[in-house]
Amino acid sequence: MRLRETLPMALEAIRANKLRSILTLVGIVAGVASIIAVMTGISVVQATLEHELSVLGTQTFQVQKWPARGFGPRDIDWRKIQARAPVTVANADAIRAKVASVDLVGSELWRFGAQARFQGETTEPNLWVVGGDPQYAPNNTHLVALGRNLTDEDVRVGRKVAVIGYALADRLFPFIDPIDREIKVDGRKYTVVGVFEEKKSAVGGNYDNYVLLPVTTWIRAYGMRDSDGNRERSVNVTVRARTPELLEEAIEETRAVLRAERGVRPGQEDDFEIFTNDSQIKAFRQATLGVKVGAFVIGIIALVVAGIGIMNIMLVSVTERTREIGIRKALGAKRRQVLAQFLLEAVVLCNLGGVLGVLVGFGLGNLVTLFTDFPVHVPAGWAVNGLLFCTAVGLVFGTWPALKASRLEPIEALRWE
Repeated sequence: MRLRETLPMALEAIRANKLRSILTLVGIVAGVASIIAVMTGISVVQATLEHELSVLGTQTFQVQKWPARGFGPRDIDWRKIQARAPVTVANADAIRAKVASVDLVGSELWRFGAQARFQGETTEPNLWVVGGDPQYAPNNTHLVALGRNLTDEDVRVGRKVAVIGYALADRLFPFIDPIDREIKVDGRKYTVVGVFEEKKSAVGGNYDNYVLLPVTTWIRAYGMRDSDGNRERSVNVTVRARTPELLEEAIEETRAVLRAERGVRPGQEDDFEIFTNDSQIKAFRQATLGVKVGAFVIGIIALVVAGIGIMNIMLVSVTERTREIGIRKALGAKRRQVLAQFLLEAVVLCNLGGVLGVLVGFGLGNLVTLFTDFPVHVPAGWAVNGLLFCTAVGLVFGTWPALKASRLEPIEALRWE
């Protein structure tokens, strides 16, 4: 009953002093919105990138000479990495032959800047040309929608065939079936045998803008030296465990086989890199942790400043309402009832500002979705945390004004002019 009586009185006091209440809300809205906006923005990007980084699937990992780019540690000794021996097709063959816990092992070579042509239509020189094998599609969760995948025979005899990305097919063959059509890639002729299903990337990836050739055909066209001719190219090896539960076992067995194949002595660190979806996502989260902490600290400072403002405004409110407090006490109101009313006013004000701040923050944080293909994301957990913190701010910074109001003597309060 006391809460039922006190809450309407607190709400009526807030309504009766609109300007003061609005000024109080501004600080809270700004503080909460700053936290929620930044966290929402990061969550939008994080959810999208984590989806993008899941291209390997739940039971596939990759072996490379080079560390995964983008979110790894910044203190890498690149000269040491560069001096490593390249990962080779023979290494992939050894994994396929000796690791019992895996079922698909693929070899990939990549080259950017290719140009494709069909009849009078020519693409920009921004295509990826991939040398791969039949395992490329399942290991990269990018399946063939039209036509067929590469076959072992295509690889073995080095056929001049290609499976092309959806965007490339749409560009070169907008009105006709591309299967069995002949295209030119960097001036060389290939027969299109398949088209990959559409796999858009929200961050500008090239999932749909590339050509897959048999790895042997790719090597014959581009060779095994890099573009400047100084180093041998390194193969990316994708490995799929037989089941998700065998993933860690497959990684350890693959590591042991590669160390033996590449002559790495006991005690020496690996001269190759192994990474999975989870390892890349973990690295990304680690890379964004500093931004999150910084945004949280800035938001907390803004809320503390707003809390100080609330305390000052509530102190002014106590002074203006001294006579009202005296009348209430003269009519029998107890100290705890006066304390509860003013404390509840502070908490209600903070949470009204918190709700508005959460809504504004969600809107600001999702502005990035208007200019990108990122999906809208609402981090409900941060909204709850923001409102809980607003309640804490109201309790902490409303305590002193509420105590001051509750300690007023009725006679002195009634004399106040």
